Amino acid sequence: MSAPRVAVIGTGVIGATTTWQLARRGADVLAFDTYSPGHDRGASAGESRIFRTAYKEGSNYVPLLQRAGRLWRELEGTASAELLTMCGGLTIGPADHADVLAVRRCAEEHGLDHEVLDADLARKRFPQHRIDDDEVMVLDPDAGVLRPEPAVQAALRAAAEAGAEVLPYHHITEVAETSGGWRITSTGRTFDVDHVVFAPGPWAHRLEPLRSLPIEVRRITACWFAAHDPAAHRPDRLPIAIRRHRDAGFSCFPLLDGVSVKIVPHHLGWPVLADPDELPRSADAEFARAASEAARRLLPGVTPHPVRIGTFAEGFTPDEHALLGPLPGHRNATVMTGFSGHGFKLAPVFGEIGADLALRGSTEHDITQLAPHRFARA
Repeated sequence: MSAPRVAVIGTGVIGATTTWQLARRGADVLAFDTYSPGHDRGASAGESRIFRTAYKEGSNYVPLLQRAGRLWRELEGTASAELLTMCGGLTIGPADHADVLAVRRCAEEHGLDHEVLDADLARKRFPQHRIDDDEVMVLDPDAGVLRPEPAVQAALRAAAEAGAEVLPYHHITEVAETSGGWRITSTGRTFDVDHVVFAPGPWAHRLEPLRSLPIEVRRITACWFAAHDPAAHRPDRLPIAIRRHRDAGFSCFPLLDGVSVKIVPHHLGWPVLADPDELPRSADAEFARAASEAARRLLPGVTPHPVRIGTFAEGFTPDEHALLGPLPGHRNATVMTGFSGHGFKLAPVFGEIGADLALRGSTEHDITQLAPHRFARA
């Protein structure tokens, strides 16, 4: 009996890890991308991503995160690449802030190692952050920083070594369901497969079978600020952080480039994009000034003017949880999209789930809350 033929559409981190998981199980895999693997247009870009276990988005993610952590290490070993540096993670904000409370509740519910630092102790332990008197830090030691572009490359390299065919620069013009599977048309060629995994990131609405899905494309902007003392801002001394302050909210990443600390402002909003291919490649002066003010106010160890700005497109759902499961209204199709800015850390376990669904139609992982049909009209 021949191996099932599976197409993966999109080779961002979700598509890349799904391709890896499918290939290692012996599937005949074709992985398509309009651009090159590890490109800088979608959500799998920007030098760094957060990995954390005490999860404000919901404690039901914890088993998935724990499995993802093990799979990241497995991928590192398979691809001989350093992808995840465990540096700890901080949630910083007023003690009664909803995100601070959610992280503490998640850690307590699952018995996760964590520490709560009051303002005085926080200032002593992590002087890289300016802390107000009403703020606390929740320290999650099982957190770290991921390197997104190398991660995508590593997953696809491991997939190719296991037999997958990776097809960059393959713009798909049609995806049509057939009596026994799917036919994909790309660059003037047709490919017949038994199952298709849709992992298109913010380009979901370019594909006819996905156009009814509730995906909104938004622009995420990151800014890098030069550190006065680079050694004090490297991962061995500066954990990743999520800051919830009355003046600003952002994600903060330790120095990886030898020069600068990255922040992703949340309080300045993530504007809607009509078309992900019309993504502005920088930010306007008003955004840069506001980001600079947040850095000046809360990060005393950096020069408060961006030395670099990057923008990325991401797909968001109404409840900001992914669409992951069988594609409603179709056979032999899995959809994996709408990760809403927090899917990267979970990518290896989501890839495992995507392979489960493509090859046997079910998974042992609990993904009930991610079911694509949850938005179907009654």
